[in-house]
Amino acid sequence: MTTTELAEAFDKEPSDITSAITVTLMLRPIGALLFGIIADRYGRRIPLIVNLSLFTVIELASGFAQNLETFIGLRAIYGILMGGEWGLGNSLAMEVLPVESRGIFSGILQMSYSLGNLVAAMLYYAIVPNLNWRALYWISIIPAAITIVMSLFLKESEAWKQSRHQQRNSARTYYQVVVDMLKQHWIRCIYAVIFMAAMNFLSHGSQDLYPTFLKKQHGFSPAQATVGTVVGNLGAIVGGIFFGYISEYLGRRRTIVICAVIGACFVPLWILPNSFGVLLAGAFFIQVFVQGAWGVIPAYLAEISPDNFRATFPGLSYQLGNLISASASQIEATMGEKNPLPELRDGETVPNYGRVQGILIGIIFCCVLVLAVFGREEKGKQFEVKKKPDDDDD
Repeated sequence: MTTTELAEAFDKEPSDITSAITVTLMLRPIGALLFGIIADRYGRRIPLIVNLSLFTVIELASGFAQNLETFIGLRAIYGILMGGEWGLGNSLAMEVLPVESRGIFSGILQMSYSLGNLVAAMLYYAIVPNLNWRALYWISIIPAAITIVMSLFLKESEAWKQSRHQQRNSARTYYQVVVDMLKQHWIRCIYAVIFMAAMNFLSHGSQDLYPTFLKKQHGFSPAQATVGTVVGNLGAIVGGIFFGYISEYLGRRRTIVICAVIGACFVPLWILPNSFGVLLAGAFFIQVFVQGAWGVIPAYLAEISPDNFRATFPGLSYQLGNLISASASQIEATMGEKNPLPELRDGETVPNYGRVQGILIGIIFCCVLVLAVFGREEKGKQFEVKKKPDDDDD
């Protein structure tokens, strides 16, 4: 969202700034692995609080960066913390929710990402033109601080308590448990990483560079680019919650397939028009189906996760997928700059970001479709063993 402002502040090209996004995404798996192992062994709550506290400090420091190198270094640490946060939050949420409510709450959970983007876009519109990009980073710590306070009142899930009890009573070491899981579920692990790579290409490829596409290729103002981001995120919220709910009836995989097929049909509307209003319609509908598919993911990953690894498996597969797709925005920016529009604007070349985005997202929709068709379906899986009356404590 602040790619253009950062490029001007640090005297760099937008493609140089998007390297910060790439670094952030590439380092997420480290956080997912580190915090996932800790959470599976020692609980979700305390690691989540520690993660969010460090997250807040790094976000605040990012607003003080004086050059691109410092900014990228801070975003690298940010990426590690961000990688750990998703697995922690997802495992705790999916374990405490009723089985029949997982679909809609999966959509709500994942669409908090879009809601965050929506709030960020509104803050961008209100703050950056009047102050500067640095103030946006400083103010953005408020939601994390609120979440830390809320996390203090959380309790560990019964599913984790049962899993931990089984591990303590087992003669096997944690290392042996990991090895046995990989031997039994290695195909599932590889599939999850590849599927998440496609899903992350779909998300980042359709969102990260879109404000720059509106400003640089079409010449729209920062305010109009912000409106485009807001409209896209509204579509994402609608799609994520709706299709998360629908997945309780159609199944997780079938819902993702529907989103991939219909979403691909809206790619031309998303990138080809010159009218701002029509582009907004394209941004809305493309995100309805991109994030509609994503709304199913928290529940889907939790349900196909091997027991005892419900923090590590979803978080790590998600973030390894992020690692593979880390270059999505940089590919789009670089290819768009190397293949400009044929006409000049004010004597300068104009990057053709739209064509690159359209080709990439069209291909990725097809990949998501194929992977969803051949995936597992475990909708309604029980995470905890319900005690029988005679098993109750005296």
